[in-house]
Amino acid sequence: MPTQNFFKRKPLSAVLRLLVAAAALSMSAAHADDYADVSRLMRAGQFAEAMAKVDQYLATKPRDPQMRFFKGVIQTETGKANEAIATFTKITEDYPELPEPYNNMAVLYAGQSQFDKARAALEMAIRTNPSYATAHENLGDVYARLASQAYSKALQLDGGNAAVPPKLALIRNLFSADAKAQPQAAA
Repeated sequence: MPTQNFFKRKPLSAVLRLLVAAAALSMSAAHADDYADVSRLMRAGQFAEAMAKVDQYLATKPRDPQMRFFKGVIQTETGKANEAIATFTKITEDYPELPEPYNNMAVLYAGQSQFDKARAALEMAIRTNPSYATAHENLGDVYARLASQAYSKALQLDGGNAAVPPKLALIRNLFSADAKAQPQAAA
């Protein structure tokens, strides 16, 4: 089971609609058209074309957080996790008040089994927006993964400890049930 599927992300279309709506309210119609074009290309799975539009846009407006976020999402969707982490990290440096890039970094870190980094990123997301429910849920998932690792290590060190196997089984059952019930699109 891929670790990344366990963690919650907003569905791609919901994130894109939210970003496009925010962009339309705060930017000119021409900028909204750029966001809409990239969003449409991403929904169609045309990531190379979407990235070309993103890069073209960022050539003239390199600090635009929404278009940079799109870039990180495209990198995630095309299997470039390390590039996506770098993109989201840079957004958090320039716009530390935005929780979504922290959440996306956490999902990528968790996909690489770097749960301590994922936890730290989620804690930052929650600090920036205490009502960000997705980050709270993801943090719970990270703690469950960390607990699983700790129980596995305890069992390895003391195979005779009868209290550990039921706990480990419970967490493993939680992971397998969630993976079957909720396959997630990347945010």
